Amino acid sequence: MKSRSAADRLRDGTGLLKRPTGPLPRPTRHSLVFDAVLALGLFAVVLPYALEQGPERVRGARDGIAPLVLGSEVLGSETGIAATVVALTALAWAPLVLRRRYPLAVLWIVTAATAMTPYDTQRITFYASVIAAYTAAAYSPYRVATLMSLPALLLANGSITSLEVLTVSSSVPTKYVPLMVLVPLVLAANGMRTWKVRTAESQEQAAALEREQAEELRRAAEQERARIARELHDVVTHNVSMMVIQAGAARTVLDVAPEQTREALRAIEASGRTAMSELRHTMGLLTMNAEGDAAPAAADLTPQPGLDRLEALVARVRQAGTPVALNTTGTPRDVPSGIGLAAYRVVQEALTNTVKHASGASAVVTVDYGADRLRVEVTDTGGSPAAGAATGNGRGLIGLRERLAVYDGTLHTGRRLTGGYRVTALVPLEPA
Repeated sequence: MKSRSAADRLRDGTGLLKRPTGPLPRPTRHSLVFDAVLALGLFAVVLPYALEQGPERVRGARDGIAPLVLGSEVLGSETGIAATVVALTALAWAPLVLRRRYPLAVLWIVTAATAMTPYDTQRITFYASVIAAYTAAAYSPYRVATLMSLPALLLANGSITSLEVLTVSSSVPTKYVPLMVLVPLVLAANGMRTWKVRTAESQEQAAALEREQAEELRRAAEQERARIARELHDVVTHNVSMMVIQAGAARTVLDVAPEQTREALRAIEASGRTAMSELRHTMGLLTMNAEGDAAPAAADLTPQPGLDRLEALVARVRQAGTPVALNTTGTPRDVPSGIGLAAYRVVQEALTNTVKHASGASAVVTVDYGADRLRVEVTDTGGSPAAGAATGNGRGLIGLRERLAVYDGTLHTGRRLTGGYRVTALVPLEPA
């Protein structure tokens, strides 16, 4: 493994300084107004002291910007010294207006102002240093750069320039006051920021979990709506199609064959009663799902149809004028009620499509009980579309595929080579 060059290590260190460890600050309007009032108010309080004490102490100073001021003939005047003091005070306090928006930049500016201020007059900038250090530790997302800036601020305040050793009996020199104030303050602010970031992360995780649960509920509601739509489609489409066909036949033979008209009307009545019964059953299920218990009328509802009701279904289609044969192969056995309902709906939808799209055709329904699967097949011989056949939208077959997919079943549809149409459903069963 190749050793990394100094340039690479320097680049990585620079990247670490630039890498944020939390969200960027987004101060509110109220916070910005508060910061502006705080900065201007404290500046107004500090400025009179700076103008009263600053010039005299600047003249005797040997550090900070004072030698440069006194070395200039123009700035060395009383007016120049006063202007210098005011400028240093403004440089230390004015950036605090933006302390929450740019906390690290404000800390650096205040540090520079403190470094240029003579030690004897650093009371002018010290409190600005405290506020800037706290703000950077509490709000800046650049944690490494913030913590590395603290020694520079302490150095500017003169806290680590002396090699004096404190003893228990000695009093604390003034130069150590910034160290004793700033370090605990920064550590406390840094801990508070860490807590705030972790709290925000926990809240975000909780919000994400709530969004996920809401999405799950939305998907469940969509699935339930799709199930209801399938159920209503299967119930209404078949029976109404039978009623339309029978009503058309009754109208055709009304004057020439009264007996056939009466048979058609009786078939319409029977289809209407069946449709109403199944609709009541479906609405009863909806009521139970909504309230969590059975509706008052739910006890009177008939069970959902299954394979045992195919004979009645085929008989209704025959009454509508479409010859239908029902064949059963294999050894009949009980199947789960859900699979039985799905198989019933396959036959119902296929025969409805035959009546609507293949007028004059005959159909064959085959139910094959295999060892490990149930096969339901409906074939017709083809014919001409009936009136209103073009109104279908394919939702019925889509609903059947969704029903069968719940039980890992499949649906195959298509035209037969000999003419007509074929619908085949295959549903896995537990081995007999």
